Amino acid sequence: MVPTSKFPAAGDRALPVDRVLRFVTMKKIYSERSRTMKKKHIFFIITFTILGLIALQIPFTRLLGSNVKFTLFDFLAPTAGAFLGTAPGVISVFLMQAINYLIHGAKFDIGGIIRLFPTLFAVAYFAKKRTFNIIVPVLAIIAFNLNPIGRSAWQYSMFWLIPIAAHFFRKNLFVRSLGATFTAHAVGGALWVWAFGLTQAMWLALIPQVIMERVLMAAGISAFYLVFARILNFASKKHLIPASLVHAR
Repeated sequence: MVPTSKFPAAGDRALPVDRVLRFVTMKKIYSERSRTMKKKHIFFIITFTILGLIALQIPFTRLLGSNVKFTLFDFLAPTAGAFLGTAPGVISVFLMQAINYLIHGAKFDIGGIIRLFPTLFAVAYFAKKRTFNIIVPVLAIIAFNLNPIGRSAWQYSMFWLIPIAAHFFRKNLFVRSLGATFTAHAVGGALWVWAFGLTQAMWLALIPQVIMERVLMAAGISAFYLVFARILNFASKKHLIPASLVHAR
């Protein structure tokens, strides 16, 4: 019988050193990745800031019952979550709108305040598939129909079944964009009916306009996403930006 030693062999003594080296290496990699992520967020936030402020100056259509306008920013904004991540995307889009208000010295009336929030839900919807994407339009439908005027025009709230259905087919970019823009529409509509009421006739008269408007907005969101993603890929290939910064979901 060969006696076994209780002491580690010479090679075994190096194991703790190897573990330390591996730990140090992993820490360095993690630090580099963290720095890359910070650079990525800074790069996209600055880029979206510039593009967003420009797009906010180009009107698309006007909200009924208010002086608030939709702008080309509504094409750009929902894609922020796909490039930045949900939380940074939402924060970035909120800041864009807030800065725009400050630049123009706009008054924060009820319409303006409501206008700040729906797009943030579109950002979250477009960024990632999650149960939240279904909950929001369901709550919007309920809230709209709890209002007497909203209930009299219940057909209008059926638009908000679209983001629920789109949730299950979001691999298609246009469907995903359609779900995002109708999520914003759902949140805005639910808030609007309680803030301004309007009339049954006005809500029902909006249905044809909503169809045209939201289809165009979904097309705009899809187009911006594709164009911006390709610009980033081109810039990466030309070494204008690090390849690690290019990431779209």
